Amino acid sequence: MKKIIVNKKYDKKNLNTFLLANFNGLTLNTIYKALRKKDIRINGVRISENCIINEGDEITIYINDSFLYKTFDLNIVYEDDNILVVNKPAGIEVVSNDNNKTTLTKMILVHYSSTDFPAPCHRLDINTYGLIVFAKNKEALNVLVDKFKNMEIEKHYKCMVYGIPNIKKDTLTAYLFKDRKKSLVYISDNPKTGYQKIVTSYKVLSEDLENNTSILDVTLHTGRTHQIRAHLAHIGLPIIGDRKIWI
Repeated sequence: MKKIIVNKKYDKKNLNTFLLANFNGLTLNTIYKALRKKDIRINGVRISENCIINEGDEITIYINDSFLYKTFDLNIVYEDDNILVVNKPAGIEVVSNDNNKTTLTKMILVHYSSTDFPAPCHRLDINTYGLIVFAKNKEALNVLVDKFKNMEIEKHYKCMVYGIPNIKKDTLTAYLFKDRKKSLVYISDNPKTGYQKIVTSYKVLSEDLENNTSILDVTLHTGRTHQIRAHLAHIGLPIIGDRKIWI
């Protein structure tokens, strides 16, 4: 049994939408079965069909955890007394503010029968896969977080983009502004009020002339929200599969 409170984001939304967003292993088929059996309650009242929910509603669901959460096998690529390096698959968050969500960190804590360590030293987007460094004690965490902050640890990202750059290796500089109210990101070649400087390096690893695509090795010299996606799109090399509009 799980209880979860509806937040503002899902006010006046469908119950199905809310449940699918909060339990990564849940399917519509499982939800409909639970509704038929009246295994879902809203504010203590059993319901039998999808309905509109409101901010502050308490949703109680009687569905086995095996149907609520996806599970992943941990792919540990390196480990010593202080550091753990795990290859994160796409589709799972490193950490989350939502206690109901399965995260890579939660899985690792269960694996080590611990409540505190290993702890992540950085993050990757939910749809990005790659190596995550975990610290196995407080001393290691302080050192690693500091080194990531000061760019003493180099992070490389591999991505496939539409287009083939004429310059095969370059360092780009631009300025980024995120409008949180409109959920839009703006890029400028020149400094502007409210814009933050972004510096991104890339190197072409391979080219596909027939499909007009290329694979890039990207390094960040600054760490801004959506920096890689926005910066590459700005120079006419949008990442394949990226649906966000960059201005």
